[in-house]
Amino acid sequence: MRRAMHDLIGVLVYDRSLYDVGIGGLMSRVEWFERAIDRRNTESIKWCAYDRDVLPMWVADMDFASPPVVIEALETRVRHGVFGYPGQSEELRSRLVERMWELYRWRITEEAVVFLPNVVVGFNLAARAVCRRGDGLVYQPPVYFPILRVPGNSHTEAQPSPLKRSRDGYYEPDLVGLRSAITETTRMLLLCNPHNPVGRVFTEEELAGMAEACLENDIIVCSDEIHSDLVYSSHRHIPIASLSPEIGARTITLIAPSKTFNIAGMGLAIAIIPDQDLRERFSNAREGLVSSPPILGYTAALAAYAHGQAWHRELLLYLEGNRNFLSEYVDSELPGVSVCPSEATFLAWIDCRNLGLDPSPHEFFLERARVALNDGASFGAGGEGFVRMNFGCPRSQLQEALHRMKAAL
Repeated sequence: MRRAMHDLIGVLVYDRSLYDVGIGGLMSRVEWFERAIDRRNTESIKWCAYDRDVLPMWVADMDFASPPVVIEALETRVRHGVFGYPGQSEELRSRLVERMWELYRWRITEEAVVFLPNVVVGFNLAARAVCRRGDGLVYQPPVYFPILRVPGNSHTEAQPSPLKRSRDGYYEPDLVGLRSAITETTRMLLLCNPHNPVGRVFTEEELAGMAEACLENDIIVCSDEIHSDLVYSSHRHIPIASLSPEIGARTITLIAPSKTFNIAGMGLAIAIIPDQDLRERFSNAREGLVSSPPILGYTAALAAYAHGQAWHRELLLYLEGNRNFLSEYVDSELPGVSVCPSEATFLAWIDCRNLGLDPSPHEFFLERARVALNDGASFGAGGEGFVRMNFGCPRSQLQEALHRMKAAL
C-alpha cells in the first residue's frame, strides 16, 4: 500500500549534487535561488499588503521556488484529478520516525505523530489541552508574536521570562528568571527553539536547565521547533523532548516542512507527542474545531522529507551566504545599527535603538526607504527599537533592501 501511495503522488528519487531540473530545463542550484519570481498577483500576503513600490522583507516565507521534487510531486498529484478527503498518511508517519532518528537520535513511534494544519494551531491547542482558565503560561520574549496571543486565546495568565541580552547582542535564556516567573499556577512553558526572532539555537546545557525547572514544577513543555531544519554550520539543534524519557513524556514538539521547503501555503504541520495521555488530551482539544491537513499538504511534505535533502543542503549554504552578507553590510554601511548573531532561521534581528528613529524603525524604513520589515515591538518586551528582516530571498533583493535603508539613513 505504501508503494502505491508513493507512485500516486509522483515522488521522484531526485538528489543530484550539482543540478536540478527546473520548470524550464536544467538549472544550477545557485541559479535556482538567484532567480527573481514575481509574486505580486499570487494572493501572497507578503507581497500584497503594501504599495507596489515597497520591497517586502517581513513575513517569514522565502521568495525561492520550492524544491523541484515538491513541484513535480504536486503536478503529478493534480493530474490524477481527484481530491477527496485525505487519510492519515502512513508513509509520511514512517518517514518522520526515520527522520527524527537520523537527525537527532530521537526514537519516536508512529503513534506519537499528530498531523495539523499549522504550528500556530498546534501551540494554541496545546494551551487548551494542558491549561485551565486562570492557569499560568510561561514564554520567553522577545518572541514570535502569535505566542504572545496564546494566553489571551486560552484565558490563561501570561508569565513572561525575558531572554537575557549581552552587550554584544547575544541572547540566552535566563534560567534564574525562568524559575522566578514560575508560580503554583504555571502549567506550561511555550518554548521557541530555534528562537524567532533572535536566531538562537539553544545548547544542550540551556535546554537541560529549562527541562529541569519544568520537571521540578510539574510543567508541560510545548516546543515550537519549526526552524529546526534551518540551522547554520557549527550549531546543532536538539529537540528538548530528546533529552530524557522524563521530559519527553511531558513535551509536545511542533515541527513543519513549511519554512524549510517554502511550502507554508500547503497547510501541514506535525505534533510529536510521545505520551499517550497527553496526546489524547491534545487530540480531544481539537475535536470539531481543527481539521486535518489537505491532501496536497501530505503530498508536498512527503516529497520534501523523502527527496529534498540535496536542495535543502544548497539552501542552507545560500542562506548562510545571505546572513553573512547582511551582517557585513550592516557593520560597514549602517553606523549605529547592529544585527544579532543568527545561528538559525532566515530572519535577522536588527537593533536600531541607537538611531532614535521616530516614531519607530519599522515606520521609518517603510516611509523613507520603502522597505517593509517587522516591527520589533510586536515581539513583546525587549523588542522596542528593533526590526526583523527576512533574508530568505535572492541576494540581489537583499542588497536592494539594504541599499534603500542606507540611503534613507
